[in-house]
This record gives sequence, C-alpha cells and structure tokens, in this order.
Amino acid sequence: MCETSSSSRPRALISRSALATAAAAAVAAGGTVADLRRDAWGHGIGAVARAATVAGAGAVRVDSAEQVEALAQDGIVAVTTGEPDIDPRLLYGLAGSSNTAPVLRLAGRVLSTKPLKTGDAVSYGYTFRAEAPTTVALVTGGYAQGIMRALGNRAEVEIDGRLRPIVGRVAMDVCVVDLQDAAITAAGTEATYFGGSGPAARALTRWSEITGLGDAELLAVTAAHADRGWEA
Repeated sequence: MCETSSSSRPRALISRSALATAAAAAVAAGGTVADLRRDAWGHGIGAVARAATVAGAGAVRVDSAEQVEALAQDGIVAVTTGEPDIDPRLLYGLAGSSNTAPVLRLAGRVLSTKPLKTGDAVSYGYTFRAEAPTTVALVTGGYAQGIMRALGNRAEVEIDGRLRPIVGRVAMDVCVVDLQDAAITAAGTEATYFGGSGPAARALTRWSEITGLGDAELLAVTAAHADRGWEA
C-alpha cells in the first residue's frame, strides 16, 4: 500500500466562525498586536489579519516588509518588530485557551481499504500485525507533511465520528488506519487528524505528548504543508 502523488497532501481547513470567535476572545483578553508570523502559524496571513483587525487588534506582527506592504493595501497595520502581546493560543484556539474552539482542522482522506487476516502486517518494518481480522484504510498525510513518524501505533484519527488508531510506521505521504469494527469505509471518506468539533478536536495535545514537541509547533508545520481551504 503506497501513495506518492501530490493528491496525498492533507487539507488545512480554517473555520470562519471559529476564527471570528477566537479573534474576538483573544483581543478581549488584552493586548494590541497579534502574532501572524510563519504565515499566521499556518492559518494564512490575510484571513487572520482581517479577523484580528475586525476584532479590534491595533496591529499584526509579520515576517517581512513585503507582507507589511501587502496588508497596508487592505488598511491593516502590520509590523516586523516588537513582541506580539495578544495571546496566540486564544487567537488560534489551541488547548488551554479558555475553551475557544480550534480554528484549523487538519484532514486527510481515505484512498483505499484492505482487509487483513490475523497476523497480517502493514507498512515498513511490520511494526503492526493484526491480532484479529480487521480492515485498514490508507489515508493521505505522512511525515513529509508533518505527521510525525512517532505517531505510528500511538495516535488516532477521526473517521466516521470515531477515533481510529494509526497503525504501523507513518510513511512519507500516507499512513495506515485500523478501522476496527467499523463498516467498510468508502474511498474519499474524510479523516480528521486534529481540530474540528468531534473527538479529534484536541488531538494535538496527544501529538505533543508523543513527540515532545509543542502543539503550536506541530500545528504550524502541518498546516504549512497542507492544502488550505475553508469551512463554516
């Protein structure tokens, strides 16, 4: 089971409603400058800058003079120096941010499914062998997109409203997910790695525990290597 085409990129889906709510909460909590460095932590500078400004932020911190000029054309004040003082965890809806919802949802899709017999193994090195007959799904997203190899056999993704384990080693552009007792899942079915309003909403916290990296780091890296889109 392998997949190497560009269609393997997961999607970073920004919630318009969550962004507006989070920006309002972040500005209300205090501060005047929002942190939009590294492409707004992978969320996209333009949209976050507009949301923060509408919520009352006085300026946004960006990485380059070119970004300052581009935002100025939209009437948004941007700077490249100074320390942002609006809480970024609130702005992006990260865990521990007064229960604001995640602004970004990282989602892959099922490419194919395969039945396994007891003892069958998957992925490189065969670090997972089925203990009973099951069905696994090949899901877009791998370590080239920031879905760390350490997550194999330890983390889960949300499919059809339930968390399902990532099994075997995470490959470059895909991972394998054990569907367990689920009905056969169709190709094209969405798989949520983290974010949204379902059981994977705070999965970044688990990722952080597994990898030893901060949830903000993991968010920025994965979002930067995904195809960006929008949802309500």
